[in-house]
Amino acid sequence: MLPKKAILLVRISDDREGEEKGVKRQEVDCRAHAQRLGWGIAQVVFIEDCPPGVVIENSISAFKRRKVKLPDGKQALRVVRPGFRLCLELLNTGAVDGFIAYDLDRVCRDPRDLEDLIDVVEQRRVPVTSVSGSLRLASDADITMARVMVAVANKSSRDTSRRVARKHEELAETGKPAGGGLRPFGYEPDGITIRQHEAGAIKTMAKLLLDGESIHGVVRHLNEQGPPPAYAKAWTTRGVKNTLSSPRVTGLRVFRGEVVGEAAWPAILDRATWDRVQVALKERRKLPGEDNALVRWLTGVLVCGLCGAGLVGSGPKADLRYWCATTRKGCGKISINAVRAEAEIERQMLQYLAAPTVIAAMKGTFTDDAMSAARAELAADEKQLKELAGMWARRELTFPEYSEARTIINERIQGSRALLGSVIPGVVRTLLAGDPVEEWGNLDPTRRREVVRAVTSGYRVLPASEGQRRFEPGRMVPLGS
Repeated sequence: MLPKKAILLVRISDDREGEEKGVKRQEVDCRAHAQRLGWGIAQVVFIEDCPPGVVIENSISAFKRRKVKLPDGKQALRVVRPGFRLCLELLNTGAVDGFIAYDLDRVCRDPRDLEDLIDVVEQRRVPVTSVSGSLRLASDADITMARVMVAVANKSSRDTSRRVARKHEELAETGKPAGGGLRPFGYEPDGITIRQHEAGAIKTMAKLLLDGESIHGVVRHLNEQGPPPAYAKAWTTRGVKNTLSSPRVTGLRVFRGEVVGEAAWPAILDRATWDRVQVALKERRKLPGEDNALVRWLTGVLVCGLCGAGLVGSGPKADLRYWCATTRKGCGKISINAVRAEAEIERQMLQYLAAPTVIAAMKGTFTDDAMSAARAELAADEKQLKELAGMWARRELTFPEYSEARTIINERIQGSRALLGSVIPGVVRTLLAGDPVEEWGNLDPTRRREVVRAVTSGYRVLPASEGQRRFEPGRMVPLGS
């Protein structure tokens, strides 16, 4: 019997044909082929936005494999093609009774995919065909020929993949952009010419971050002032992090996830600034509320005194509390009134920051002169570390002498990098610009949290006294005390 509800598979390779025109052309040819054979096409929409009886795989490779988890929990390399798998399922369940494609290489370029199709054809006795005549599985000879043709197509894809990989290696060695893909923010489509207003935005991101602004604050600034991202409607914390952490913006070429040398395009951020930004990004822990406007500013500051999990702010307006949320793997046994806890920590912060000795110490620590001195010390220590390695290589030092000196120098380097990448300077400058009490009132919740984290590593919240209903400030104990 001739199929009455056949299905059409339309697949456009991402390296051969156009998109919309290629899809339409293949569909027209497949329908004409079905009409010549007297086959009917299923009148059911199997995939959203596809015509009835048609499964479209646009720009999905039939060759490239990805790591997937198998039903038994093991990982394996497989070609991932949801459209093709849907066709097999429909054929196997009897939802459709025939299969048409443009050509065999549009159906399979992986032998495993072909074998799965052969299994369905032999078990369900469903006819398959193609416009070009290359897809025939009606006899042993047809199946053998299909296996040979798919093997040849697979080798052709592997040869192409190898040539492309070698070309990318050559481009990486010379520092040139790989070409294709999305336009990098800060550069023109050629990947080399700087787009000035976007480069200015990258420099602004770095300055805000190094001045102590939170990542959420940087996102808010960009969404208010512009420019927008290259391929999105609005900035997100992930977008800011990805842009600033990319070695591209400091003129470095990356290949297969590793920096391989200087790039052919100019840098937007100098190397010293970019290094400081990486330290600052590393210190920005992912905290609840970072992606949204922060309201409960002690989230990420208070921790459970029983299990050590971070407390989060939640609850109805009449009873806002910080609690050890079980939804975040907490024990659920500790909670404290949010409004009163914030008022108490605010009182402690203002009392601490109002002390003349504290202000003088902070001013002395985070002045521009101090930061410049830290940069100079970092450069000197890095140079000394290289010289030390040379002395050991020339056997001018014993290994114990080299190891001890290296440990001392590394400790100084880590201290300098922590200071240069610290989030404290910008927050401190804001508070010390005038009266700390008045300036505190002008800070948004995110900045208040930054101030608290600059002064203390957090507070441990202890269980409430038995039978005690009143707020107990003594339950909040600074970490480390």
